[in-house]
Amino acid sequence: MQAIERALASASDFLWGPPLLVLLFGTHVFLTLRLRFIQRYLLRAIRLSFTRAKEGEGDVSHFGALTTALAATIGTGNIVGVATAIGAGGPGAVLWMWLTGVFGIATKYGEAVLAVKYRVRTPAGTMAGGPMYALERGLGMRWLGLVFAAFTAVAAFGIGCMVQANSIASMAREAAGVAPWLTGVVLTALTAVVILGGIRAIAGVCERLVPFMAVFYVLGCLILLVLRRDTLPESLALIVRGAFSGQAAVGGFLGAGMKEAVRYGIARGLFSNESGLGSAPIVAAAARTSDPVRQALVSSTGTFWDTVVVCAMTGLVLVNMGDWREGLSGAALTQAAFAHIPRLGPIVLTVGLLTFVFSTILGWSYYGEKAAEYLLGTRAVRPYRVMWVGAVMVGSVVSLPAVWSFADIANGLMAVPNLVSLLALSGVIVAETRRHLWEEGRRGTDEPPSCPPRSSRFRSRR
Repeated sequence: MQAIERALASASDFLWGPPLLVLLFGTHVFLTLRLRFIQRYLLRAIRLSFTRAKEGEGDVSHFGALTTALAATIGTGNIVGVATAIGAGGPGAVLWMWLTGVFGIATKYGEAVLAVKYRVRTPAGTMAGGPMYALERGLGMRWLGLVFAAFTAVAAFGIGCMVQANSIASMAREAAGVAPWLTGVVLTALTAVVILGGIRAIAGVCERLVPFMAVFYVLGCLILLVLRRDTLPESLALIVRGAFSGQAAVGGFLGAGMKEAVRYGIARGLFSNESGLGSAPIVAAAARTSDPVRQALVSSTGTFWDTVVVCAMTGLVLVNMGDWREGLSGAALTQAAFAHIPRLGPIVLTVGLLTFVFSTILGWSYYGEKAAEYLLGTRAVRPYRVMWVGAVMVGSVVSLPAVWSFADIANGLMAVPNLVSLLALSGVIVAETRRHLWEEGRRGTDEPPSCPPRSSRFRSRR
């Protein structure tokens, strides 16, 4: 078993190495330039994200789609992942992570444009979309859509379910001595109540949970920074210097420090905000809209909140507390940094991790079921939900290091088909943006709502 775990870990490290990172970040930059720096519409996008009006066909509001995507995206990577980047790449990794979020906004926007444009209505009456439908309907590459869906279904059970449940169970045992099986029973029941109700129930919970957990965590970080405000200017300067001149976390020479800062900052930023992986557009396709660009603007704010705000706040706190100088990394660095402020720091960390992890279970359940639906039809949705609930219990009581590595691999492999659709259909993204955004002032009116056609595959299965 140890040999299998080592092999999977090596494969994961290879997959998430320079080639994939260059491809992902390169796509971010390419789409940013081709879309004339779409990030300049960020304030407008944030305003749109809070609207709940029914603007067309769909299952949930703009805000519901956004919070469900954020539920899946904001997780342990925003806390422990940031600590891992700092521990390995030094303070400069924080700036590279932040830049990844800024450029990643364009990729998240492009994913959502394609998701809404190529979505379909299933026989069950719900919307279905995402990279698999863009590959099938936009490029005629259904086989590659099947590959993406298969990787998504596998990655969801691992990184979106069992390892998250295991994290909550381990945290409850260490913090309060709660037996893992008891945590598993409670968590399984809560998950079942939510996900068995489908996307509307998931979005309803996420609309309430995500704003609370994000605001609570960010406010907690701000308080920690205010309490240590005397060292904050020095920490900010250290982050900037480390990003471009290099400063390894523990010794090392300057060149190596800068190389590691770039590598780990970009890697953890990409892994945290999921821009380019193809997960978030699956729920963007469920939004009530007839305009792909409006929902795409809303979806793009997810990367902003996840990386530009939440990851940046975590990074500032961890660098400002200084424990990275002692060689700490990952969960140990996070716990040490937040423990500097008695009572308040551990509370912020514990509540943040608990809510972040549970929300990830909810968000990824929808990604997984839509992938299963694409592979096997609507008849697969209910059994998949039941299996998901059971996997939560299994993950709570069993340590699964091999599952984490395997899911990490599947998660990375999701990106390849998705990036194919983004790059090959970038002209479509630009055309939709020109039609609905750049020329809207001259056009004067919006296009009338339209009902997307049903997929031929779904028609044949009715």
